[in-house]
Amino acid sequence: MAWPLHKIWFIAGLFVLATGVARAQQGSSDTIRLGGIVSEDGDTLAMIFLPEITKKDRMPRRLARRMAHWNKLRHNVYMVYPYAVIAAEILKDVDKNLELIGDDKAARKKYLKSIEKQLNQRFKGELENLTISQGQVLVKLINRQTGKNCFSIIQELKGGFSAVVWQSVALLFSNNLKKEYDPADRDRDIEAIVQEIETRAYYQYRYRQQGK
Repeated sequence: MAWPLHKIWFIAGLFVLATGVARAQQGSSDTIRLGGIVSEDGDTLAMIFLPEITKKDRMPRRLARRMAHWNKLRHNVYMVYPYAVIAAEILKDVDKNLELIGDDKAARKKYLKSIEKQLNQRFKGELENLTISQGQVLVKLINRQTGKNCFSIIQELKGGFSAVVWQSVALLFSNNLKKEYDPADRDRDIEAIVQEIETRAYYQYRYRQQGK
């Protein structure tokens, strides 16, 4: 059955009215503005900036072990380097004072006893808390700072017997008081970390802190 013409016009009028109302209600929030680029062909293409995403893969085991070793070594060097600096300064003063005392054995012995007492009061507790690996690094750094290995230092200040005893104890803990510091080869990683510390003057801060 055909619709009357006036009904068709009425329905068409409703569509036109609804469209006009919808357009009248559109605002700035109804429009999404996008950036665009024009291609070589003259086409305008939408451009959207997406958030940056970083995807990380697992580190190979060999590199992970190497990094873990480096981090542990770096921690140990930072921990004991100030003690090596202090040891070098003390040894320098001791050498000067022993030279002034001369060959008076009684005076030398009394002086060294007083230095040993002062060092025990100040550092014994802290040094006893060092780990074996930190002790190994400290022995190397004392050699670096003083130019003498720890065995020679003990031998000069405490005598040959004491040096042998301390060397025997050190060997039980996988340490060697006679070992020389080798910055070019065996101890190059330690040397790199020491250079980092000295560049940042970190040891000066630690030295002041320990002197309080």
